[in-house]
Amino acid sequence: MQKTTTLESAYKQWQALQPLSQRDQERISRKFSVDFNYNSNHIEGNTLTYGQTELLLLFGRVVQEAEMKDLEDMKASEVGLLMMQEEARLRDYPLTETFIRQLHKTLLREDYEVYRNLPDGVTTSYTIHAGQYKTRPNSVITRYGDRFDYASPEETPILMKELVEWYNAAESRKMYHPADLAILFHYRYIRIHPFEDGNGRIARLLVNYILSRQGYPMVVVRSRKKQEYLEALHQADLEVGTTPSDGANATLDQIKPFADYFRQMMADEICMNIKYVQEKEEHVWWYDGEYIVVSNENTLAILQSLLANPRITVRELTEKIGINKSAIQRQLKQMSEKGWIISPQGPKSQWHVIVKPSMR
Repeated sequence: MQKTTTLESAYKQWQALQPLSQRDQERISRKFSVDFNYNSNHIEGNTLTYGQTELLLLFGRVVQEAEMKDLEDMKASEVGLLMMQEEARLRDYPLTETFIRQLHKTLLREDYEVYRNLPDGVTTSYTIHAGQYKTRPNSVITRYGDRFDYASPEETPILMKELVEWYNAAESRKMYHPADLAILFHYRYIRIHPFEDGNGRIARLLVNYILSRQGYPMVVVRSRKKQEYLEALHQADLEVGTTPSDGANATLDQIKPFADYFRQMMADEICMNIKYVQEKEEHVWWYDGEYIVVSNENTLAILQSLLANPRITVRELTEKIGINKSAIQRQLKQMSEKGWIISPQGPKSQWHVIVKPSMR
C-alpha cells in the first residue's frame, strides 16, 4: 500500500479484514493505547519516551528519570482515553458539554497556578481551571510570529453550546462523512479553544470519540509530524480568517487544507494497522507508527532472544548468538539509544523490548 492510498480505499481494505481475531484486537488495542497517549502528550511537551510510556501504561512500571507531572499526565491521559471509549459506546446518548468538561477535569486532575515573568521583571500568575471553561483570553504566537486569538471567555459558553448542538444534529442526520464530521468538529473546537490548557489533547480525544461512534478506526496524530499538523491548521486559518466566531462556524470548503491533510493521515494510519495485522515477515518490526526492517541477522537474533528471555545476560547472549561480548554490547547500546529496548535498571530487573515484531 502506497502513501497516497485514499481514505475510502484504506477503509474498504480494513473492513475486509473484519472481524479481527481476539488476539489481533488485543494487539491493536495495546498498540493504540501507547501510540495515542505518547504522541498526544508528546505534542504538548511531555518528556516521557515511547518506552517509558509503554512500561507505565501497560505494566505500571517507572524506569529511568522522569518528571512526576509527566508521569501523572500520562496516567490521566490513559484514564481519559478509556473514559472516551466507554462514552463512545453509548450510541443512544448525545455528546454533552458536561462530558467534555469531565474529560478535561480528568486530564488536568486539579486547578494549578502558572507563573510568568514579565519583561519589566515582575512575576505574575493565573489559575488553570480543571473542568471549567476559560476565565481569561487565550491566544497563540504562530510559527510566523503573529498573534492568533481564540474565542473570548464571554463568547466561549455560547460557541460551545452551538458546537455541541451542531454536532449532535449533524451526526443524527448523517449530514457528513464520518471523517469529515470529526475533522470539522476538531477545527471548530480548536478555534474556540474553550479551556486555558489541554485543548489539543481534548480535541484529539473527541476526534476519536466521533470516529469510534461511526465505526471508523481511531487515529493517532504523530508528534514527529507536529509541524505538518500545525501548518495544515494554519493554512485553514488563512482561508477562514481570524475572527473566532467565523472559525467556530467554518465550513469544510474553507478548511480544505486541513481536511485534506487529516484524511490522508487517517488513510496512512489505517494502512499501518492493516500491515500490523497482516505482516508475516520476521524481519519487520514496529515502533511508534513506523515499520523497521531489521536487516542485520545478529540484531534480529538479539531482539528475539531478549523477547524470549527478558532476564538473559550478556554472557548468555554471547554464547547464543555466537559473536564476541563487545559486539553484543555495542548492538545493545545502539538499540537502547534508538529506543528499541530498555536495559535492566537493577539486579532483579529485566530487559524490555519496546520495538514489536509485526509477525503474527
